[in-house]
Amino acid sequence: MKRAIFAILFAVSGIMSAQSMQTIKNDPAHSMLGFSVSHMTISVVEGHFADFNVDFSFSKPDFSDAKFTVTAKTASIDTRVEARNNHLKSADFFEVEKYPELKFVSTSMVKVIGNQYDLFGNLTMHGVTKPVKLKAVYNGSVENPMSKELTHGFTVSGKIDKSDFGIGSGFPASFIGNDIKIVSNLEFPVKK
Repeated sequence: MKRAIFAILFAVSGIMSAQSMQTIKNDPAHSMLGFSVSHMTISVVEGHFADFNVDFSFSKPDFSDAKFTVTAKTASIDTRVEARNNHLKSADFFEVEKYPELKFVSTSMVKVIGNQYDLFGNLTMHGVTKPVKLKAVYNGSVENPMSKELTHGFTVSGKIDKSDFGIGSGFPASFIGNDIKIVSNLEFPVKK
């Protein structure tokens, strides 16, 4: 009898927990998914993916159960130079015809101190999935004076090795660096 009661309580708590999970989407007009890479060891080229979206799910106020799911269209890569963009879309790099999306799905978010977190997850790019560790900073929440919606802000940053994903393998690191720095500024309005 006790086992049955515990099983029912456990099931009910699981249902209540699932019901309280909230998923919100980033505001594209106030979000950015950017990257930078060393060029010839003397400079840095910056770019971004213009077409991307992020689902942010959480139920706990400390975000200890938070989950980020990021999807970006690789053909939306933009480095401000059309010829370079086209080259990045080719088989030398992203092969956008074959791999039209890149995806990051977080597996855990661990509080480090204050508003800073370690964000762990799996990044799928160019047909390869690898575990990555990023940094997430919760910038707080405010009421948007225009929409009157509560809006959460995050900055996510980190570094990946492009050679892990077979991108640009025909170019030495002295020409195009292996380390790709990622910075994503995100706003998440809570729709009423």
